[in-house]
Amino acid sequence: MNLDLTGKVALVTGASRGIGASIAQTLAKQGATVIITGRQIALLDAVAKSISQAGGKAHIITANLLEESECISLIKKASELTGKIDFLINNAGFGIFEPLEKTSVETWDLIMASNTRAPFILSREIIQHLRSNGGGAIVNIASVVGQKGYVNQAAYTASKHALMGMSKVLGKELQNDNIRVHAICPGGVDTEMVAASRPDLDRNALIKTQEIAETVLFLLTRTSGVIDQIDIHRNSSTPWA
Repeated sequence: MNLDLTGKVALVTGASRGIGASIAQTLAKQGATVIITGRQIALLDAVAKSISQAGGKAHIITANLLEESECISLIKKASELTGKIDFLINNAGFGIFEPLEKTSVETWDLIMASNTRAPFILSREIIQHLRSNGGGAIVNIASVVGQKGYVNQAAYTASKHALMGMSKVLGKELQNDNIRVHAICPGGVDTEMVAASRPDLDRNALIKTQEIAETVLFLLTRTSGVIDQIDIHRNSSTPWA
């Protein structure tokens, strides 16, 4: 399989740490120019530096994806910066884990805005750019909770179910435009969010961020398919599997 992404441009959200950072570093290693975005410039600088030191190309655009105007501006700035965008990786996400009866409307809205609304706006805005390139791909980082339900994760689960539904429809809508839509549904991943929400878990049993990054690379180098739903689990005993 040819994994060379030379000449391609990928926009990765939530790239300051964790899964997003691993995706950006992996794609850059294969020749892609990556545009990394988030809100913490110091962390983004560190990721960009690691990519540069490894011989890759990275650009930083800070954005608050909770704001529609900043989502729209992000796509515009990224396109102007590099001349085109081939891939959008909707990775940025947020979770607060508590019983439904204790979940406020503010918490519900915040999670939905981060995990569903932002990918919707970014996907909507990038379609015209992908069409003008003759095609491309959108990869949504969902979760096993996009298919299942877990105690104390009602808002987070609802947001990922919504992301999966959008991915399925968008894949069919863009099928004739040579734009592929993929969704990745990992179980527990060794990230700061999981560590904070489930400190009881054995981190050695969790999926590594590099495994998600390699899956993204595989999907971006495919040449066919409408929507691929990739489920990643370390083993059957791992929570969120």
